[in-house]
Amino acid sequence: MDAHEEWIIRGGNVVLEDEVAKMDIAIRDGKIAEIKDRISGMSASRIVEADGQIVMAGVVDMHVHLNEPNFGHWEGFETGSAALAAGGCTAYADMPLNGNPPTVTLDALRHKERLAQGRSAVDYALWGGLVPGRMDQLRALADAGVIAFKAFMSNPGGEGEGRFREVGADELREGMRRIAGLGGLLALHAESDEMTSRLTTEALAAGRTDAAAYALTRPVEAELEAVASALALAEETECPLHFVHISSPEAVDLIQDAKQRGLDVTLETCPHYLTLSEEDMIRIGPAAKCAPPLRSAFLIEGMWERLKAGAIDFIASDHSPCPEAMKAVTDEGGFFGAWGGIAGAQSTLLLMLEEGWIKRGIPLPQLSKLLSERPAGRFGLGRRKGKIQVGMDADLVLIQPSSPHVLRREDLLQRHRHSPYIGRIFSCSVAATYCRGRLVYTSEGGIVSPGDGRRLTPLKPHTAGRSEEVVAP
Repeated sequence: MDAHEEWIIRGGNVVLEDEVAKMDIAIRDGKIAEIKDRISGMSASRIVEADGQIVMAGVVDMHVHLNEPNFGHWEGFETGSAALAAGGCTAYADMPLNGNPPTVTLDALRHKERLAQGRSAVDYALWGGLVPGRMDQLRALADAGVIAFKAFMSNPGGEGEGRFREVGADELREGMRRIAGLGGLLALHAESDEMTSRLTTEALAAGRTDAAAYALTRPVEAELEAVASALALAEETECPLHFVHISSPEAVDLIQDAKQRGLDVTLETCPHYLTLSEEDMIRIGPAAKCAPPLRSAFLIEGMWERLKAGAIDFIASDHSPCPEAMKAVTDEGGFFGAWGGIAGAQSTLLLMLEEGWIKRGIPLPQLSKLLSERPAGRFGLGRRKGKIQVGMDADLVLIQPSSPHVLRREDLLQRHRHSPYIGRIFSCSVAATYCRGRLVYTSEGGIVSPGDGRRLTPLKPHTAGRSEEVVAP
């Protein structure tokens, strides 16, 4: 399908800002040209019949790890973007840490840019990193169009001299000052390194290397301590702040209180903190290991309550893949020795439909805001991504609502086909994904446009409602 042709999606149940309505959508030059009950008189080159299907804005996943350069054998732009497209995602942002070198210098960013060109199925943005010893690179990275900056308050793991490293309190304060001066945004992995390191040392000394012990070494209190510390620094430095993968309702409440005090702060959570419990982690094994760890069923329901109330800003997958051999209990470290990260990019939309819309009755427009509109808006992509509106990019996903199926290993398009969701029953399926009006994925044909994604970069540093451009490969 040529993105420049004129065509129509006919009669789908279209998820708009505040309602779901049976509508036609006309697409011209890759953008939404018209939305009406019935579109006629247009010289459409084709009509896609969507009767009975749900039409949503494509998912905007601002937190994925595709691991290039030099770790594409874990996950690369081709396979990672294919999985995202199959899950209804039309734009994503690649985190800076798991490639070698990490994206903490201008040279590293340029290297990653070259690797991404012509290899992503959907549009993408690139993160920059805040690490010790690289403060002098922040301005160059901002000028080169990174979507925002990422830092860790606890040890992110990994090996080697060039690995991504956590920042201490003084470095974090200085980094926040500089990023605020650039008009930028800082995202934080918030866990207390002092607390998690001490508890891990104690557990290992006691011979505890099981999954339950791992959860005990990264308690909610470690998240709360780090969140509170970061909020205090944000208030001091006036740096816009975003918390990634928040796992506890208590942390949501802390951040919500800070918003009400006037801080420019947002938070995301992930599908696994809404659908998988600590008990699931013990049952499934290392495929369900992540940091922060999965929480109790009671805390999961607390997260859903806050999501319904609007206290959670958006959802991101935190797709963190690795070779399957690394997702194994080791002789030396037990569960602690397995790689920590959940590979779930392909399941984000279906999980939220299943658990949010079908089981809990959350309206589709609210879910679309969490999955698409709010992440696009927070990171400066909201003028063309994230909602179904005339003038926006035709980034659309067609969903078959009555299509029960079990997720199988062979259904996954990521490089290594492990996931904690294998065997899960879904009531809906993704029928087709369109990025800028171009058909990217169909349930029958798989990926049909493997390398047409374009890089998304801001025209200027982060400010609320900033504009952006798409830079063609």
